[in-house]
Formats: sequence, C-alpha cells, structure tokens
Amino acid sequence: MKVLVTGNNGYIGNVMCPMLMAEGFDVIGLDSNYFDDCEFEKRKVKIKQIIKDIRQIEEADFQGIDAVIHLAGLSNDPIGELNPGITEVINLDASVKCAQLARQAGVNRFVFASSCSVYGIAEEGKAIDETGALNPVTAYAKSKIGTEQGVAPLADDNFSPVFMRNATVYGASPLLRLDLVVNNLTAWGYTAGKIKIMSDGSPWRPLIHIQDFSRAFIAALKAPKELIHNQVFNVGQNSENYQVKDLADAVKKVIPGCSVEYTGEHGADTRTYKVDFTKINTVLKDYFKPTWNVLKGVEELYAAYQRNNLDLKAFEGEKFIRLKHLALLQKEGKLDQDFYWTKK
Repeated sequence: MKVLVTGNNGYIGNVMCPMLMAEGFDVIGLDSNYFDDCEFEKRKVKIKQIIKDIRQIEEADFQGIDAVIHLAGLSNDPIGELNPGITEVINLDASVKCAQLARQAGVNRFVFASSCSVYGIAEEGKAIDETGALNPVTAYAKSKIGTEQGVAPLADDNFSPVFMRNATVYGASPLLRLDLVVNNLTAWGYTAGKIKIMSDGSPWRPLIHIQDFSRAFIAALKAPKELIHNQVFNVGQNSENYQVKDLADAVKKVIPGCSVEYTGEHGADTRTYKVDFTKINTVLKDYFKPTWNVLKGVEELYAAYQRNNLDLKAFEGEKFIRLKHLALLQKEGKLDQDFYWTKK
C-alpha cells in the first residue's frame, strides 16, 4: 500500500514513518519543512519527499496513492491563537481541500489527525466518549471539528475517511517538541532540577505515547473498511488519563532530586477533560495494541535528554518550542505573516 503522510517531517512523522516502513508500507512524505533544522537526534530513515505547503497541494500529488495520513497543520493551541484566521485556512480549509483532492485522485482511505481537545471543558470527573458534546475552546480545536465536519460528507463506497481524536502526545522523537506537557515537565526536571507548573495542577489530560499514536494510525490502515469507514475514534488508553500534578509526580520518581513548583500564573486551566478510549481498544483490538505508559515514557525521555546533553538554554530556546521557532522564522524574514516561505 502506498501511503502519503502530510506533515511527515515533524515531531510525530519522524517516528510514524519509520514504523510504517517497518510494516511494509510504501511511504511518501509531504511537508513545508518549517522544522527541518530542529533536529534533536539523527533521523532514522530517508523517504521520498514532496516539499510543499499543504495549502498548495494539487490532485497530482495524490496520483497512485492508496491512503493518506493527514498530520500537517499548525500543531497546538498557542500557535493557533497567534493567528486564528490563518489557523482556519491551514488547519481547516487546506485539510478539507486535501481530502477532496485525494478522493478525486482515487485515494481509498484518509486518516485524519484530529484531537481530544475538541471536547474542551468537560463535566468534572466524567470521561467523554466519541458521542460526547463538542466544546472546543481554542482556534486549534475548532479547526479540528471543522475538518471532521467538512470531510465526513465525502465518504462513499470508494473513499473512507477516519477521524482520530488523539490524546496529548509524549515521547522521544528525532524532531523533539518540548511544548508538550510530559516532554516539557521532564525537561524542566532534567535541566533545572525543578518542575514548574503554570496552572494549579488540577486539569485532566488524556495522554498517548508517540509510538502508540503511530500504532493507532497503522491500525486505521490495516483494519477492514467496515470497521473504520467514516468513524471517529478517541485515540489512547483509559488508564492514561492523568491530572497534571500526577505527571509531575511521575517525573519526580524518575529524576533524582526534583522539586515541584506550582506557579499558578495561568490560573486554573480551562482545558480539562478525561476521555473514554473504549471504542478504539474494542473495535480495533486486533490491530491496535498500545504498549506505553507515562512512567515508562518519562524514563525514555530522561535517557534521551541525557544522551543528547539537553541543557536549560536549549530547552528554553527556539529549536524545540514550535511557537518560538515559527516566531523566529518570521522575525528573520524567512516566513511571512501567513506562514509562507519567503526564503530559506
């Protein structure tokens, strides 16, 4: 099966693509390469690469492709709020166009990286399943719902979209991100000996290791059409819902001498939600077998930070924080205000 992975040259794609190749898939990447120079560790494989902004994608890019994994987009809430209008253009409009062109070109399966953040503020203590009320708080979350709603009507006998509402990802990658909660807290613990939590530590977060995330997308490619056709899946494990303070405790267990400071400067974070992952672990149980938990993930990250000598300067710099890196590219005149390359 020939698979086009959009956004392949980022945090997730650099883990997912080698896993796809190991499973025998023929992988082609499409990426704007915003983060190509943000390498933390040497990338494992080279794949056929289309360097292109997702907004400029054409039907010809999908010729001969059997399935699309659509990861591309502005990747988190703070970036989305930086320019909500452009978030809609990149994350929503371009994503729907991508699905439309894929369908026209004869692609059979379209696996979309949505997000559990679509549930927004949830009822205290209640885990939300795929039928739960949608309450997106941010431009990023709104773009994910908009894409789901724009792509679902395209489903027909020859085109099967599937919507993967992912938990927050953690874990090591050649293109590391340190703006994700577990990666971030572990980096604080390692580089500063102190974990700083900007909220009060009470928000719930559903989490998933980057390799298990990738396994879920591989499952969506391997499973029979009738199991995934136009379906929504929360992607994670029921055991992997944590409060932020629990994550800090996990880091303390792994990194000797760590202390925890609750600054509270962001107040009580409104983005709190527990998610029910029963569906994917039931419907796709023969294809999706997650193996990670947060404690194991923190141990992996700690080893990676030691191996690569991560220090506080690098942690707080532009390389591994997506918002800071994009702002730097704009400051240097390499990206314009609409996130198009001006020069490289």
